[in-house]
Amino acid sequence: MNRRELLVMASALALSPAVARAAVGDAAAARDAYLYALPLIEMATTRARLLKAPGAGINQLTHTRTLSDHAARRVTTPNNDTLYSSAFLDLTQGPVTLTIPPLGKRYYSVAVMDMFTNNNVVLGTRTIGGQGGTFTLVGPGQASTGPNPTRIATPHAWLLIRTLTDGGADLDAAHKAQDGFTVKGPAGGAVAAYANRDAKPSDYFATARALLASDPAPPTDLRILARTATFLGAGPFDEAAATAGVEQARTIAVFARGRQTFVDGWSYPRANLGDYGQDYLYRGIVALQGLGALPVAEAMYMKAAGDDGTGTFTGDGLYRLSLPAQLPLDGFWSLSMYEATPDGQFFFTDNPLKRYTVGDRTPGLKRNADGSLDVWIGRIDPGGERATNWLPAPKSGPFALYLRAYLPRAELLDGRFRFPPVTKA
Repeated sequence: MNRRELLVMASALALSPAVARAAVGDAAAARDAYLYALPLIEMATTRARLLKAPGAGINQLTHTRTLSDHAARRVTTPNNDTLYSSAFLDLTQGPVTLTIPPLGKRYYSVAVMDMFTNNNVVLGTRTIGGQGGTFTLVGPGQASTGPNPTRIATPHAWLLIRTLTDGGADLDAAHKAQDGFTVKGPAGGAVAAYANRDAKPSDYFATARALLASDPAPPTDLRILARTATFLGAGPFDEAAATAGVEQARTIAVFARGRQTFVDGWSYPRANLGDYGQDYLYRGIVALQGLGALPVAEAMYMKAAGDDGTGTFTGDGLYRLSLPAQLPLDGFWSLSMYEATPDGQFFFTDNPLKRYTVGDRTPGLKRNADGSLDVWIGRIDPGGERATNWLPAPKSGPFALYLRAYLPRAELLDGRFRFPPVTKA
């Protein structure tokens, strides 16, 4: 964003007193303001959480050396296919240099998300191949003479690397691959403390204002910023309206999570996943349920309909997913089991097999004579040959199933191919 665009944005957030007074008491504006700011809040919360890790710092890359398990609670719906490497970036003092090592045929992706959770760029197997390279990440209004300048929409950003591993004997090689990634840039400043999504309205909107000052919205958001300026701009606001609006927003967020559209037993991502434009509600829901989601060209995330068509399973019986021998992918797939938390987030669940996913790389799975695969899902071991293909569910409580498909082909992207539903056995 250049200086002129910043001035336009500032003007939108500093409306005339007459307009501001007209908006006081507008619970609908508070509702929209809450939902609009939710991705910023979630990114700030995640940043604070990740910076507590040993050795973590702004513009410093940290690596997770083990695949996520039931103890991983930093980011909702983690995967169990890739090792994560992560850095929160501060581009205010100058560009940051990212180096990607040659990884050959090993899948990887480097997603750089602005603070509104849009994927500004995904560098990886799909886009640059396995030869690696050096890239200069440039903030708004900055010039760069570095190699492969890559523009980031906000002064702060989240860089998230996924490196594929089969675990076990492959971990050493995967660690070497991780060590080849480097991030170099000016030392970042201290990160302020921010309120989270459950804070009281006055604290929530104070944080939202601070985050918007730190990472201004794009000019394409001028309309909603004008409508919500009472809460996201300068000046006082009516506490009763703020409380009513926030309550509405939180109700909408819960309601929207249960209003997914399922086709043949699965919800499919929208085409704008990971780059949301003005779809603020969808952006907010994804920030709650799957922060850091990749765009659909890179990966598709499908959620099973569950027992009642709302995406949650509660039954104690056995379920089955029957997959064809070949799937329309150039990458890999995995079916993940998550326990549902009361606030609508999802994490892996402890189980006797320490198996959190089943996928095309899961060792020992037994396929049918025609190459198709039956995955058995339930709280207790199904016994016999079925036990080999068992994906354990939580001992109690609701659970959800997500299917990931990396590097989907056209027939999956455009809906010509649909996955078969999860059925009761």
